[in-house]
Amino acid sequence: MKKNVLIIGAGAVGAVVAHKCAQSSDVFSSVCLASKNIAKCDAIIASVNRKNHHPHADFSLFSREVDAYKVNDLVELIRGTDTHIVINVCTAFVNMNILDACLETGAAYIDTAVHEDYSVMNAPYPWYANYEWKKRELCKDKGVTAILGSGFDPGVVNAYCAYAQKHEFDSIESIDIMDVNDGDHGHFFSTNFDPEINLREIIEDASCLEDGQWRTYPHHSRSMEYNFPEVGEHKLYLMGHDEVHSLSLNIPGVKTVRFWMGFGEHYLKCLEVFEKVGLLNHETVTTSNGQEVVPLHVLKACLPDPASLAPKYNGKTCIGTLIKGTRDGKDKEVFVYNICDHEETYADIDSQAIAFTAGVPPVAAAKLIASGEWDVKTMANVEELDPIPFFERLAEMGLSTEVCELNEEAGNSEGRVLYA
Repeated sequence: MKKNVLIIGAGAVGAVVAHKCAQSSDVFSSVCLASKNIAKCDAIIASVNRKNHHPHADFSLFSREVDAYKVNDLVELIRGTDTHIVINVCTAFVNMNILDACLETGAAYIDTAVHEDYSVMNAPYPWYANYEWKKRELCKDKGVTAILGSGFDPGVVNAYCAYAQKHEFDSIESIDIMDVNDGDHGHFFSTNFDPEINLREIIEDASCLEDGQWRTYPHHSRSMEYNFPEVGEHKLYLMGHDEVHSLSLNIPGVKTVRFWMGFGEHYLKCLEVFEKVGLLNHETVTTSNGQEVVPLHVLKACLPDPASLAPKYNGKTCIGTLIKGTRDGKDKEVFVYNICDHEETYADIDSQAIAFTAGVPPVAAAKLIASGEWDVKTMANVEELDPIPFFERLAEMGLSTEVCELNEEAGNSEGRVLYA
């Protein structure tokens, strides 16, 4: 039986999810796109219709207005649309509300990032257990499938670790997740997804698991250079990130789990100015004329909408996982990764590659829930599930999986394509 899907969130990632669900009308019978701003939903639906993805005759795509901070409204929407699967690509501040609505209605739940408390910055690691994981037993008791962190990072990179554990290694010692965007959007400064979430995570302390210990460093205080397939050498900075938490528990024996992201000097200079003049402040301030504003909200309003970047974006992204361990008693090192082209994703669904890589995976997860392969009737992180069908669905929708075994003496070997 085909499934009805509810997408909550109408940003750049929500647009990707809507397009890819429309391309999957053999699996989904209806898709409701919901947001507090219904005009954004309708604009996305118009974009989907212009692309003419040739959906099945019984497929429907429609919009609804909802305030995701109100659980009762979410429950009413899920029931009113007979939703089977909820894909949450809204702000991470409402994750727990949407999860609670799914628990109330029995709908499956998918998100792409861990819940965040708006008032908390630099929470001590590990903090994943403060939020969604508290509902794990309730999901199991109610038989509700909840797949957490099903974007790219977290999400696909977690699946890379599961694949490596099952097929490449006897034991894994360290995991370094690396994310670099070698693209150019032509703007002086912009974030590639919601500025409020993006900028907050960039200026938080960098925490990680190293040698079996949780450690914290000031943001941008640790860096390294790495030579990536296709996009070349880039400077990466250590950051805190969602997947560090679950991988530290779900990959047996791992001692080090870190997340690194590439930033150019221009980006970091702009960020430094924003931070020093107070524009990254998430608390309310009062202007000279008595108006109360949140500086980060003002900055967000001044920056380009991430969805607007796509038409002029060129270049590629590379996101991968560098994994070290042993196989047959010998040291081994592999890099499992994806290359995504901004111009190709725009030609496909009017998206830039950052949103594309974040939006395709939750649709793949929804398809696996619909088929029963990931309909686990409990809460799970991606690395706890079979990665192979996930890679297959990703490849069908435009995200390949490649792996390169590294050899210090011979240099990096050529990558082999696993799924494309």
